[in-house]
Amino acid sequence: MNNELFDRANERYRLRDYRGALMTFTECLQDTTAPLAPGEMGLLYHQIGNCLVKLKNPGEAIQAYSQATADTAYGAMGTVECNLGMAYASLRDYQNAIRYFEQSVADEANPTPYKSYMGMGNALMKLGKSAEAGVAFREAALDEANPDPTKALLNLGVCFMALNRPADAVASYESAMQFDMLSSTRNKLQASLGQAYVACGQMEKAVHAFEEAIADKTYFLSDSASVDYQRAVAAVAQGTSEQNQATQVLQLADMSGLDVAADGTSVYDMEVYEGEAAEPFYYDEPYEADPANFPGYVGAYENVDNDRFFTATDAELEQWSRGLAKQDRKRRNVGLKILLFFVVVIVLAAAGGVFAYIQGYGWPTQQDVVKSMFADPSAAKESAFAPDVDASKIDGMIDPVVADPNVKIDGVNRSMADSTVYATATTEGGGSVQYQISMVRDGIGWKVSNIELYFPSQS
Repeated sequence: MNNELFDRANERYRLRDYRGALMTFTECLQDTTAPLAPGEMGLLYHQIGNCLVKLKNPGEAIQAYSQATADTAYGAMGTVECNLGMAYASLRDYQNAIRYFEQSVADEANPTPYKSYMGMGNALMKLGKSAEAGVAFREAALDEANPDPTKALLNLGVCFMALNRPADAVASYESAMQFDMLSSTRNKLQASLGQAYVACGQMEKAVHAFEEAIADKTYFLSDSASVDYQRAVAAVAQGTSEQNQATQVLQLADMSGLDVAADGTSVYDMEVYEGEAAEPFYYDEPYEADPANFPGYVGAYENVDNDRFFTATDAELEQWSRGLAKQDRKRRNVGLKILLFFVVVIVLAAAGGVFAYIQGYGWPTQQDVVKSMFADPSAAKESAFAPDVDASKIDGMIDPVVADPNVKIDGVNRSMADSTVYATATTEGGGSVQYQISMVRDGIGWKVSNIELYFPSQS
């Protein structure tokens, strides 16, 4: 690996020049003058993924992290899988997120499994699986590597409330109180605890917790918490604060405003990042929250409603064509017209061939060549590349190519002499990797002149 480039990329990352770091890590990855040692490809893809996270591109980050997992010699697989889980979660693909979190916690070499358990718990709560989420949050809280079990205990309490077990929620919240935390977090925790006390019928304790939450005048109770506060105050004033505790379980619409939405489902702890609320995204840097509230992507091609011609069946088109021909023959002398028609067709076909060549079309097409290359990358070294491509560079270009007989062609930019094809391949682990393939004219067909990893954020 080119250590000079790698150090330069790390320095740019440290200075928060994430786009520059992304380009430099990619340059280091593609530097054929410095071959990569086992594990270094995984390291570089890992760092590229982190840059893409910082640039708020989770879809591209998933591609990079997936490539990192393909390097079996890389030693930080558990961390990469955790990052994959968080990236999928940020895209609200919770099923895939849970799958990668599970793989991450199963890795005995993972130094921070609590991050994966936290992500797993949040994803499970999004799917309405409160009991399973509680197990994950409990594991996160018990992980000795976790420097701050507070959030895990908070979310565990939320799970207990969703399961109608307020007494267990109280125990979880009270356990969280033993740890140091930001005053804003402590205020939210006190409000959560207050509502749990109300659900248990412990009104005096509830009043005390609510008053602690709003004491510094920086925190405002949610609507349901305000109702609970007033209910607790009224109960204390009437001297009924500890009566009928077993029957005073309140069905809450909102269990504190910290982790539970109006419908009772869990949401992520919200952090403030550059003035905006964002969901936490844990990754392999010091324990912190990073934004992952990314907008959804809109594909380059949309499904549109076609007109009648394109939706008609072959039989309908044939019938329609015959009907028109029959009507025409009734009105015209068709013999001469048919002859002229064939002459025009031949002329147009010749002109169309020239036009198609100028416009970058050929046989085999660019798409056919690319699909053949991805179907068998090893064989492509002999047949897919243009004759003037330096043979010593072909191995470096073909090595990152993921074998995928069903590679997806995302788009083609054509011209008469050269073209560019954008393709997405699927890895064995279910991830995807995008490529930019440069091609040159070879007779009436096409050959590959260069292959690069493609990250749309660089364009």
